[in-house]
Amino acid sequence: MATNGALGRKLRMGIVGGGQGSFIGRVHVTAAVLDNRAELVAGAFSSDAARSRASAADYAVDPARAYGSYEELFAKEKALPAEKRIDFVSVTTPNHMHFPVAKAAVEAGFHVICDKPLTLTLAEAEALAEVVGRSGVVFAVSHNYAGYPLVRQAREMIRSGELGEIQAIRAEYIQGWLRTRLEAEGQKQAAWRTDPAKSGAAGCFGDIATHAYNLGRSITGLLPETISAHLEIFEPHRALDDYGHAVIRYENGALGTVTASQISHGRENDLRIQVDGTLASLEWHQENPNQLFVRKNGEPHRIFTRDPNAPFMNASGRAACRLPSGHPEAFFEAFANVYRSAYDAMELALTGRPFERTDTVYPNIHDGVEGMYFIEQAVASSRAGGAWLPLKHPLARR
Repeated sequence: MATNGALGRKLRMGIVGGGQGSFIGRVHVTAAVLDNRAELVAGAFSSDAARSRASAADYAVDPARAYGSYEELFAKEKALPAEKRIDFVSVTTPNHMHFPVAKAAVEAGFHVICDKPLTLTLAEAEALAEVVGRSGVVFAVSHNYAGYPLVRQAREMIRSGELGEIQAIRAEYIQGWLRTRLEAEGQKQAAWRTDPAKSGAAGCFGDIATHAYNLGRSITGLLPETISAHLEIFEPHRALDDYGHAVIRYENGALGTVTASQISHGRENDLRIQVDGTLASLEWHQENPNQLFVRKNGEPHRIFTRDPNAPFMNASGRAACRLPSGHPEAFFEAFANVYRSAYDAMELALTGRPFERTDTVYPNIHDGVEGMYFIEQAVASSRAGGAWLPLKHPLARR
C-alpha cells in the first residue's frame, strides 16, 4: 500500500525517545512508515546530544536534525519553513516524560502520537486533555491492540448487536519476564518500569493491565461505573505491583475482570479477551491474532479467520487488513493501523478541514485519560482492601 492521502506527500515525523537500547521507539517508527504515508526526518532520540546524533544514524536521519532535547526539537523545527518542518511527533519515552513532551508538542502546534499510559499521573492527563481540547491538533494514544483486524471485526459485531446485550468481559494480559528482579541487574526496560518515579503509581497494572482494560472498552463501548482491585508485589523488594486482579461493574449491569501478571513462568505477551452476550460470545488471543472464536449454544463453534476477501468479514475488519488470508498480520500491522487512522485525521487538519476529535477509530486523548483513571483507581482500591471506587471519568467515551 503506497498512498500519500489528501496532502499529496508523506507526513513528516519527529520522535522523542527511541534511541539506542529502546524497544518501543523502533516499533513506532516501523509502524509509522509501513504504509508509505510518513517518513522520519527529525528526533530528540536522547537527552544526550552525542547519543542522539549516534542514534539518528540508526534511522538514517540527518544528524543536523538530531536534537539534544525535546525543547530544542520543537523550537528548531517550528522555526523551519512549513514545507520542511515536522507535521507530528511520536512520544516514546518512559512514562514520566510523556506529559512535558506531549504538552510542549501540542503547544508548538504539532500533532501527537503518544505511547501509553498517557502520563505519570491522572492530574497530568487531565491537564493535557485541556491543552489538547484548546488546540487544533490530532492526538492519538498507542493502545495498539485495538488495531488488530479481528479486534476491529469484534468491535463492529458487538456494536451492531450480533452478541446481544453484553453481560461479561474477561480480559487478561499475562507475562513472565519479571519473575526475577531484572531491575537489580541493570536491565534498562525493567529498571524504569519498576521505578515509581518513572513508571507512576502502578507497575504491572500501569504497563499492561491498561491494555487489557482498554481492549474491553474499545470493543464493547460499555461505560464503567465502579472498580474493586487487588494488586500484589510477589517478587521481594520490588517497589511496584507485578500481579493484579480487578473487577469492574459497567453502567449496563455487566461485570468485567482484568487480570495482569509479569511473574507467570513461561508466559510472553498473552493478552486475551472474552465477551459474553445474551445471543453469543466471542474470544480473541493476541498471540494467535488471526483467529476470532464465536460461540452460540446449540450451534457449531465458529472460527473467523483474518480474510479481507471473505463475506463474513465486516467493513471494520476488512479495512484493517493489508494481506490476503493465510499470510499472518500481527503486532506491527496493528500498530500501523493506529497510525493510519491518525494520519487520516492529520491530513484533514493540515488541509484546513474539520476532523473528528472524540468518536475516533484510533485511541485518543479521552482513552488516555481513562487509562490513567483506571490505574489510579485500581491502586487506590487495592490500598483500601479492594474497596469499590468510581471508575467512570467525565471524559469517558463510548
